[in-house]
Amino acid sequence: MSAALNTSAGQSGARLDRLPISAFHKRIFWLIGAGMFFDGYDLYVGTSVLGAALATKFSTLAQNAQFVSFTFFGMTIGALVAGFLGDAYGRRFTYQVNLLLFGVASFAAALAPSMEWLVAARFLMGLGLGAEIVVGYSSLTEFVPPASRGKWLSFMAMIVVTGLPATTLLGSILIPLVGWRAMFVISGVGALVVWYLRKALPESPRWLESKGRFAEAEALVATIERECGGAALPAPAPTAPTRNFGTGDLFGPILLPRLVLGSIVLIVINTLIFGFVTWLPTFFVQQGLTLTKSFNYTLLMSLAAPIGCALGAYLSDRLGRRATIIGGSVLTIVFGLIYPQLTEPTAFVAIGFCLLLSIYVLVALLYGVYTPELFPTDVRLRANGICNMLGRGATIISPFIVVSLFKSYGVSGVTSLMIALLIVQIVAVWAWGIEPARRGLEELAPQQ
Repeated sequence: MSAALNTSAGQSGARLDRLPISAFHKRIFWLIGAGMFFDGYDLYVGTSVLGAALATKFSTLAQNAQFVSFTFFGMTIGALVAGFLGDAYGRRFTYQVNLLLFGVASFAAALAPSMEWLVAARFLMGLGLGAEIVVGYSSLTEFVPPASRGKWLSFMAMIVVTGLPATTLLGSILIPLVGWRAMFVISGVGALVVWYLRKALPESPRWLESKGRFAEAEALVATIERECGGAALPAPAPTAPTRNFGTGDLFGPILLPRLVLGSIVLIVINTLIFGFVTWLPTFFVQQGLTLTKSFNYTLLMSLAAPIGCALGAYLSDRLGRRATIIGGSVLTIVFGLIYPQLTEPTAFVAIGFCLLLSIYVLVALLYGVYTPELFPTDVRLRANGICNMLGRGATIISPFIVVSLFKSYGVSGVTSLMIALLIVQIVAVWAWGIEPARRGLEELAPQQ
């Protein structure tokens, strides 16, 4: 059955792809982006909360470690489950379920009477966090026309990473005044407000069509077309019949190389972020900076994140995905080789900023743009769920590897690991990568 041709598939995609960017696309972007912002906000909230919980003796160091572990454990499971739910029951349904779970769990965390309760609530929040990143990027991919798809998806990644400076700023203001629980109240209120607003989010016509619900897809696309220009729109490009794909195809000869590629790049980027970027304050202190200066440079680090994502947005459609990913990987390697050799504070902060900038170009491309484009609509969320599960799973073990390398070889040991992973990524993208820039999603789907 999975090899059957679907002669009606692709009509919605062709009609959506020739639409100009309009108020409709911007509304979809912000409806999805609002939830993605709170995903980024809550991903980094532990940094502020755990320090305050430890200082007030609400938690111990061992319990803080459990908090972090259960966060990533929940995200790993949430990414996989969301992928299968999203392909089976729709993007909109899965969005609403994971956002509601995340919002309710955030309030449970704010009211936690003990650290054990907080860890359990954090696991449930992790389920929602893992689901959001899978559904959010994939859904926007299915609405935005190919000419600017890379730009819009990279901007979505930029919204996510602004959660880092937002969390840092709010934590520094609110926690001394009212305590750490307020940080979870903010994410709970925000998630439930977005949950309510997202009732206006339409289902993906591409997904409806993949399920044989052609009348619903037709009605929805017609409504979108009227909002985007109506009769003045150009005719859609002709589409060739596409085959249907099932879960088994992800492990067959056609899609398995793409699944391996998607898993490799997400393992690499997650390890770069949680095995290097989050350890930078420690590295700064190791290199002779005071704690105060380390905090200031960490704040500078957080500014590199949105700038890098914006640079990724500029490059992804102009240079193409493969060239940007390979180029960003090479620059990260170059700056990674230089960084451990520096001892003068100004120099290693400047090179460190450039290193982070190149890393966040990769964040924009690999989280937001490239992996959703690798797979056909039938299995897009399942495939991305598997890739994100493996990527998030890497964050469970990478801190232990980083600590071991740092103790034995210093910063150079950590950067050597990152460089080795980046070389693997370059080879994988060069050997198995497709070029999705300015191409429709149906055109990217394998036809064999």
